[in-house]
Amino acid sequence: MKSILKFSCLALSAAMLFASCDNSDNPNPEVPKESKYVLITMSDNVLTKPGFATAFDELPTGNVVNNGSNSLQGMGFGGWRPYQNQLLKMFSTQTNALGIQELAISNGKVVDGRFIASLDNATNGSGNFTIVDATKGYYWDGSAPLKIQLFNPTTMARTSDIDLTAAVNERGVGVAEILFRSVGQKFLAVKGGKLYANITYAKTDGAQKGFWDDYFPDVYIAVIDIATGNYEKTIKIEDTGSIAYINDNNMYDFDTNGDLYIVTQGRSALGGKSKISRIKANETVIDNTWSLNMDDIFAGGKFVSVFAKDGKIITVIPNQVLTGGATGNINFSDVWDFYSIDIASKNRTKISGIPSVTNPGAAFCAIEVDGKTLLRVNVANGTINGYYELNGTSATSLFNVTAGGSVSGLHKVEIN
Repeated sequence: MKSILKFSCLALSAAMLFASCDNSDNPNPEVPKESKYVLITMSDNVLTKPGFATAFDELPTGNVVNNGSNSLQGMGFGGWRPYQNQLLKMFSTQTNALGIQELAISNGKVVDGRFIASLDNATNGSGNFTIVDATKGYYWDGSAPLKIQLFNPTTMARTSDIDLTAAVNERGVGVAEILFRSVGQKFLAVKGGKLYANITYAKTDGAQKGFWDDYFPDVYIAVIDIATGNYEKTIKIEDTGSIAYINDNNMYDFDTNGDLYIVTQGRSALGGKSKISRIKANETVIDNTWSLNMDDIFAGGKFVSVFAKDGKIITVIPNQVLTGGATGNINFSDVWDFYSIDIASKNRTKISGIPSVTNPGAAFCAIEVDGKTLLRVNVANGTINGYYELNGTSATSLFNVTAGGSVSGLHKVEIN
């Protein structure tokens, strides 16, 4: 009995030894993943949106410099649209040309990646894009306003297009006042196997065509089946205007349950009938039972951003009537306050611990990083310029950028 026990112990020891050797000789051990936190800032409030991008090893805290020797300097840094592990924006870093610019990480530094150039560099909205998965994305090019272009996000190459002329011409044919038509110029979103693309019917054909020049009193959205590429129908958001905009803040967001919330800015650049509308998770039509109307909240304002999570919307609401022009308050004055809005009841709570801020513009007003909801906070004199962490309906400063310009984006990526 003792001999059998001794043999068993020896056999077990040998098995453990060989198992240890097998583990140590594993030709494909799992490589630890390395993450970087990439921060972008805009250094000057001009059309070319100059600025900087820097990769940090840890989530920034305290005072942060974003224009050091390891920073990428360039243009088009008013914001971006990261997708999972990919950093993408609508403007070339080198020239601010319209298109889709990829950023990459090399040796710990942010560098320019590949660029899909728009064939039309004059029409606002060229380069507006959305992504389905690693091999399929959509974008709009002003050179073919009634088509939506397809591209491969992995190779960053255009692949084909979808002609939606028939969908656009379902209304407004022969109307002399309609001078420009487009589809996908301002709004492209992917939900539940469908692509949603706004249809523009514009009363102007100049430099700003397609923006605050709607012919119809409603906003129209084409619905396309992604699997087949076939146009299915057109839906509409009633009694509003100017869906989304032309910058990297796409002005829509998905709640945790899959509901899609869409900003329309209204009749003019300063608002009027601006609203946030909804397409529910398992539906393909606008939910006419729910709408958040700025005119009911603050006359003389509009929505400029939306973040949705767990049945709440985070957005900014003006505390003064908006004014435009060289001395206007809409963009660079501290007239915007953060609110948390309960989606079901529409009850809104002003977020405490945070000052009135400037318009986030091309940047998202709120983002999620490492499970934290972060608010973009910038005041006109530059003394407060960074991200605050939201906890319920109060917020505390996470970090403050002291050099490099106003914060316009933060995203975490894995680099290996």
